[in-house]
Amino acid sequence: MDLQFIGIDPNTGDGESPTVWVDQQAKELVLQGWKPGPELEAECARFEVPGHAVGVPDHEAVIRIPARMVHMIREACDAVERPDVP
Repeated sequence: MDLQFIGIDPNTGDGESPTVWVDQQAKELVLQGWKPGPELEAECARFEVPGHAVGVPDHEAVIRIPARMVHMIREACDAVERPDVP
């Protein structure tokens, strides 16, 4: 797996480092973010919509990404959708 680095939180500096990558081979975004507090995770676990099971499966995680990184996520979306990249 070769990850393409897109960006890191510009306010990084205190050992925190929300980061955005693209896995071109799998055609996936890879995000590193802050673990939520128990209240947010519980709220997400209660969320019910068709096709979405209640709870957060053990193989998934809820993370927080600061809004100041939205442009990096957009860039990652564009990068992963490029047809010319394997």
